[in-house]
Amino acid sequence: MTTINAASPTILQSDSRTPPRIPSAWSEPTGRGVIDETTFRTIEVVKLFDTIGMAGTRIGQAVLYRSLTHPLATTEAVQAKQDALKELEARPELRDAVVALVRRSARREEDFYRLLFGNFLGWAGRPADEMEVEGYGYESFIKGTGFMLDMVEGAAQLPAPESAYLQDIVGDIRRLSESRAGALARGPIYRSEKGILTAAEKSWLTPAIKFRPSLFKPGALLTLVVGILAALEFVPLLLEIATAIAPLFWLILPPLALVYIPIVGSMDRDGVIYPLREIFKRSPELQQALDALGKLDELLNFLHLRDNFGHPMTLPKVVEAPAHAARLKGVRNPILAKGNADYVANDLDLAEERLPLVTGPNSGGKTAFCKTLAQTQLLAQIGCYVPADSAELTVADHIFYQAPEISQLTDGEGRFGTELKRTKEIFMATTARSLVIMDELSEGTTHEEKIEISTDILNGFRQRGCSTLLITHNHELVEHFQAQGVGHARQVEFKNDQPTYRLIEGISKVSHADRVARKIGFAKEDIARMLGQGK
Repeated sequence: MTTINAASPTILQSDSRTPPRIPSAWSEPTGRGVIDETTFRTIEVVKLFDTIGMAGTRIGQAVLYRSLTHPLATTEAVQAKQDALKELEARPELRDAVVALVRRSARREEDFYRLLFGNFLGWAGRPADEMEVEGYGYESFIKGTGFMLDMVEGAAQLPAPESAYLQDIVGDIRRLSESRAGALARGPIYRSEKGILTAAEKSWLTPAIKFRPSLFKPGALLTLVVGILAALEFVPLLLEIATAIAPLFWLILPPLALVYIPIVGSMDRDGVIYPLREIFKRSPELQQALDALGKLDELLNFLHLRDNFGHPMTLPKVVEAPAHAARLKGVRNPILAKGNADYVANDLDLAEERLPLVTGPNSGGKTAFCKTLAQTQLLAQIGCYVPADSAELTVADHIFYQAPEISQLTDGEGRFGTELKRTKEIFMATTARSLVIMDELSEGTTHEEKIEISTDILNGFRQRGCSTLLITHNHELVEHFQAQGVGHARQVEFKNDQPTYRLIEGISKVSHADRVARKIGFAKEDIARMLGQGK
């Protein structure tokens, strides 16, 4: 069994009713996993998935989505996945063989899902969607089991991997051939009173019918012909009847076919193909093999992303430390920078800056930078390259991002209470190994109370020892901490009244709100003009 991320359930489950879909997994409640549902939504992980997702198989896309919802939580697990990428980089022959295996599987993957989840309509039905298939399932059986056999054969032909992660993946696929599901895919398959049997399970004394995936059954037809000839030989009356109806044979044949085809097809479909696919879905070896294929495709996805991002991407150096830290040089947003040659990079050292306090005018890039930090940490913890010139970081046990939320009528607390509840949830779950990013604090209260409560909250997070980054327009709060020699003040840079999207030292005391209002067309003069038009 694969040792990396083994706690995550496989994508294919015995109770699955549909092929792998997106979303394929959901985030944990606050404090249970690396990333919770609110953070997942706030840092736009779905958009991140849409941006970086380049896997060629459906299972590869599902595995990547699962990785983003359940990032790795240990240094060893991240390093093991990185080692697999490094091996694929260093061994072109292995990478080419893996690419060939995944591409062949991608061409036949949908046939496999039709075998597992298709509704076989017979010859009279007409398909209404991709999972409804005309016929009795013979073609889907041949192609679906062919997908399984081809996947196993491709894994058997791979050059022997050296990294533990790749060894586990390839081993999971190869083990399928040793399983009962693998034996049934190879055939022969027997149908007996005991159910579906492999050749090894069927003894000489067990009465069983060998399954042939075709309406044409040579053995059955031969037995029927021999029986008829024997009857004609010993029963003269039957011979006379046969002679009498011989001229009508071609008229009788079509009605016989209309009876034969649905009887035989339905027996094979209901008695063999449908029960067989339930055996496949319950097979742990097949579940793990399909997951392993998705993990191979995910690794190729990461390599393809690095080669096509348009900016430098690197595998971060992952280090162990008692508290979270990150040193990022030339980091860019993985969503906004892809294909954007002019995107501005920034640096951040969370080893030295334990409490960065970021100020700046509206639309200056504060939020984009902080989302960049969270998304980069997330990419690092799924074993992926990160969009930076260089990166060194620790694995965060939790990644939290708090942004202003609109209270619900049922909350009964108002905006301030709603946000404070979220802050409390984060605080209670946070450890020294956590990364906490907050977009404003203590909204919905007076200015004086905001400074006092925000100071108490930030001091609490400082005592936790985690990396804490605050975005704020409240320059008095930043000045308060600076006066105590606490925190590191950063501001977004503006030149000629326009943002450069760089973070520099200092505290911004302007908001440029009027510039934003003019850009939107709702400044003082715009309002006056609108009022004049209404007269």
